[in-house]
Amino acid sequence: MGPSGAVAASCRAAHVAGQPRPWRGGCPDRKIKPDQALRTAVRTEVPTEEQIPGADAAQEAGVSPSPAFRAPPTQLPDAPDRPLDAPTPPRAFGALRHRNFRVFYFGQLLSLTGSWMQTTAQGWLVLELTNSALRLGIVTAVTSIPTLLFTLWAGDLADRHDKRRIILTAQCVALCAALALAVLTGTERITYGALLALVFVLGTANAFEIPTRQSFFVDLVGTRDLPNAIALNSAAFNATRIVGPGLAGAVIATSGVAACYAANAVSYIAVITGLLMMRLPAFTPAARTTSTIENIREGLAYIRSDRLVRTLVWMVAGMSVTALPYVMLLPVFARDVLRVGAPGLGSLLAAAGSGALVAGMALASGRLRMARGRLILGAGTCLALGLIAFSRSEWYPLSLVLLALSGFSMILNNASVNALLQSRVPDRLRGRVMSVYVFMFIGMTPLGALQAGALARWFGAPAALTAGACGLLLILAWIMMNIPELRAAE
Repeated sequence: MGPSGAVAASCRAAHVAGQPRPWRGGCPDRKIKPDQALRTAVRTEVPTEEQIPGADAAQEAGVSPSPAFRAPPTQLPDAPDRPLDAPTPPRAFGALRHRNFRVFYFGQLLSLTGSWMQTTAQGWLVLELTNSALRLGIVTAVTSIPTLLFTLWAGDLADRHDKRRIILTAQCVALCAALALAVLTGTERITYGALLALVFVLGTANAFEIPTRQSFFVDLVGTRDLPNAIALNSAAFNATRIVGPGLAGAVIATSGVAACYAANAVSYIAVITGLLMMRLPAFTPAARTTSTIENIREGLAYIRSDRLVRTLVWMVAGMSVTALPYVMLLPVFARDVLRVGAPGLGSLLAAAGSGALVAGMALASGRLRMARGRLILGAGTCLALGLIAFSRSEWYPLSLVLLALSGFSMILNNASVNALLQSRVPDRLRGRVMSVYVFMFIGMTPLGALQAGALARWFGAPAALTAGACGLLLILAWIMMNIPELRAAE
């Protein structure tokens, strides 16, 4: 007698004895449809997260319930090794239900506000020291060079070491560099060479912190709320783009550039405090059996083996070279094209940030139901067209609207690429793959900054921005025609 026959016999015996049937979806001899039995089995056999002992405590601690808390997946007769658990949809703002993520997130909000104040002040300081768009591009390039040098190593460290300790160390180094910039600028001893050296130190701290932070989110919220955490992180990054540059413009006008650097140094204390307040299980390092070079090669081999992952990584690189240098050119637009000065520069950055904030919150709320592949390609196209329109605008209000549209499109693209990548990457390779993503996203910025700065010097900032946006359109057109799996990605 097969498994289904045995179930039928037990059902008939239970019915005769007046006992509950062991197969609650109905007896097989009653011709219950298989899909109905499947739904009934899932509904009656699998406990909810609220019914799992200890799940609430694990959730409050900021970690997902361990496998010991979960019942095994229900199996149908004649269907061995086939779990019936249906994937649950992500909860709106679900990442904020995890205490560790909340503590980290709100500290990050203050720290990012200070970082945007420093970024705004730094562009203005370079123009005051050198009056050169090319040298402004060099500063941006030097900030990103450490990403080229150290990010892949940082990904290997993130997969093998305590991520919280790596982030803490990087934040402390960044605090010291920001404080040094504040002192040198406030005492009028800052030089172009000293600025380059200190932004290199800041870039080095970021090269280790950013890929580690990207792979740290899954430790804070689990895989279910990971896309939500990524969207909320993008929302925070861009909400502070509204507040930070606006504050910087007012502070520069009243207290000078040094006050912005000092504010950034103080803001690092918030994220450091949040990291120290987290309640995480003790870190147990895995036994190391391969070298750092071999580990990096393993991550690169995985990217080469998956054409969709490879396409996403190279698309991010192309966007970093062609379109994203628009942020570096905004001081030139504010001073020479739109003639709105430092307060206007803050408003331009805030406009881009406001559009990006709306995009991040829309993603975090779960209201955007479009497939990720189509969202990535459509948002990238809108970004390129918005930047072309902005480069031709000489009317300040229209420029603000176009920057808001560009910021909205950029975050829809970037956050969707990040979430799609992390949904495909095995946990043991997450740090290394995300380090390659950061390598392409930030490490290619020097090339983008140099090409945009050189073109702006020879042909003007509007022409430089138009050329870059057209380059992005060509990249996206090639992907649409040659990579069908991205168009179909959910």
